[in-house]
Amino acid sequence: MVKIGKLLSRERLVKALKSFGALRFRVSHSSLVVASLLSLILLLAFLIRILPMRWGTYLSEFDPYFQYRMAKNMVEDGFFSWASWHDSTGWPMSWYPYGRNVPSTSYPGLPFTAASLYLVSNALGVPITLLELCVVFPAVMAVLTCLVMFFLGKDFGGKMVGLFSALFLALNASYIGRTSWGFFDDETVGIFALLLFMFFFLRSVETERSLRGSLTYALAAGLSLGYLFASWGAARYPMGMAIVFVFALLLFRRYSSRLLFSYSTTFGIALFMAVNVPRLGFGFLSDSSVLAALGVFVLLCAYAGVHYIKTTKMKTVFVLVFFAFCAFSFLMLSWLGYVSPLTSKYVYVLNPATRPAFVQSVQEHRPAAWGSLYYDLGIGAFFIPVGLFFAVRNPTDRNVFLIIFGLTSIYFAGSMIRLTLLLAPAVSLLWALALVQLLRPFITILKEVPAISRRKRRFAAHVGKEFSGALLIVMFLLLTFTLVLPNPRFFGQADTPPTIAAASIPVKPDDTTPDWIDTLAWMRENLPPDAVVASWWDYGYWITVWGNKTSLADNGTFNTTQIAEIGYMFMSNETEAIKVFEKFNRNAERLGFDSNVSHVLVFTTFDTNGQDVGFGDEGKWRWMARIAASRQYPFVNETEYGVYDEQGRWAGWSEKGQDTVIYKLMTYGKETRLGSPPSVTLTNFDLAYFSKGDPIQGQVYALVCVYEVKYD
Repeated sequence: MVKIGKLLSRERLVKALKSFGALRFRVSHSSLVVASLLSLILLLAFLIRILPMRWGTYLSEFDPYFQYRMAKNMVEDGFFSWASWHDSTGWPMSWYPYGRNVPSTSYPGLPFTAASLYLVSNALGVPITLLELCVVFPAVMAVLTCLVMFFLGKDFGGKMVGLFSALFLALNASYIGRTSWGFFDDETVGIFALLLFMFFFLRSVETERSLRGSLTYALAAGLSLGYLFASWGAARYPMGMAIVFVFALLLFRRYSSRLLFSYSTTFGIALFMAVNVPRLGFGFLSDSSVLAALGVFVLLCAYAGVHYIKTTKMKTVFVLVFFAFCAFSFLMLSWLGYVSPLTSKYVYVLNPATRPAFVQSVQEHRPAAWGSLYYDLGIGAFFIPVGLFFAVRNPTDRNVFLIIFGLTSIYFAGSMIRLTLLLAPAVSLLWALALVQLLRPFITILKEVPAISRRKRRFAAHVGKEFSGALLIVMFLLLTFTLVLPNPRFFGQADTPPTIAAASIPVKPDDTTPDWIDTLAWMRENLPPDAVVASWWDYGYWITVWGNKTSLADNGTFNTTQIAEIGYMFMSNETEAIKVFEKFNRNAERLGFDSNVSHVLVFTTFDTNGQDVGFGDEGKWRWMARIAASRQYPFVNETEYGVYDEQGRWAGWSEKGQDTVIYKLMTYGKETRLGSPPSVTLTNFDLAYFSKGDPIQGQVYALVCVYEVKYD
């Protein structure tokens, strides 16, 4: 009996092992290769973007500091506290003395995501701080975005298009610049949500898909677009693309009830989420872009109604009445003031010539030169028209959308340098589609050994295996020289230190440059809690978040009047500058504050010989003058502050220029740092601190000075 029991248990064990073996997954060789290549692409995308970690765990640029501040507020005070956060009820604050209504001037999507991930990771015991999570977050989102790009490209042209498009996006210099280590800004989730919306929406309108499947994809598309509305101001762009896409399908007579169903579901959910974002609100429904979406929806309904009308005469009457009603409704709504025009920043993109001085002062808001686009894209620039050609040649619904995506992104990228980010996924798709379409016939020739008839021998002599192999080698070399050799653009863009670690100058130091870091730490530890620091708006987020001190202006730039006041202060003499500060102080007193503007911060760069380099305020003073003149100080004339030679080139500061606050504060700090007696005399300012970092690469000083304001 014991032996029988042992035998039965052994047989049971063998059967159990066999049953587990039957559960093994059967993976084809091609699927394994694709999965391996995709994993390598995703790993490459992540590793490239964390290269700046050798300079330290810092957020890059300026806006990410405010995003981090919002995420920190959500973690410490709860998610609902953000909805009522007016940045004038505590210290530090921004835009002193008026403060900032945070919900109406920012988007909660990114900080909400980061705060949620932090709370989950903290609950799971993951040893990571909120700052560390925000620093690595962009690289993680880039990996997820490349994964979505693979599936999107796969829908456009198969697995090879998906792999190539994911690879090209992973190595795109513009996209790397916005998703690298520390760049914790809206774009990190913006491009992800944009591609996710495209993927779901294009699947939802497929007529061969089941109604349940279309509903699922339409719901997912609506949620993706709604999340984009809650995270990024550029959400109008994918909405506009979808509107133009659906309108184009109607022009091509490709209407289907599935199109109406998917469109209404997607935009119903997305707009419901959008109106619950405080910055947009219910007033967003009167925006021109939303009314355009509503107009296309009404047009889809009209198409559906026409199908039920039998006679041609009645169809004509219906169409005429419909368009007359739409035109009358639009005119009445416009006359009654219910139609809101596009906001200024979208108008500036459509027409760059309308941009005011404060917008032009931002480097990333300027129009892009075509040479710089080629520098970013490399050989991929030549594949854009080829990809468009193949898309036009086969105008499926997906390819129609790709054509719209490609053409609009090219225009917007040329209009504003920052929007080369939108061009990155479009180029990746077009490049991958063109490459696969060009190589597919030649790969087929290499793989097959067809029987060649006499009539085809002449053609075969020219397009044989040798020619096909040579073409593949040429394509491989072109990709190699673009993406690998010599010193590829994407590597240089990735291996760039966080802005604050490079002292806010466009060079690559061997080690962290401490000037800004030390200055902000000194402000945080030595200035009184109620200190108010005036500076040019570029440094406002750093002063508030890292220095923990109240600022007069920051990178939000929504109060251009206050920016103009600061510009006028810097371009005035000391007496007038004190009057500007006293004006701020009087306004603060009326609002119940008893603190005055106490300190002024300036930033200047110069070489070891004392010659200005131009990366600091010595290069930004022109914009201080222009912005002041474009607002309430039209008498400020930029040319009066300098001396120019016969060719109109800058030759130095004029006598009036040397009497300005900005010149005196920069010169006094520079000469003090170089160890020479100051040549200027300060009456209302005392040098409280100046950074003491060594010159970067032994050549350039990045000097940050903090002055205490003295009132009579």
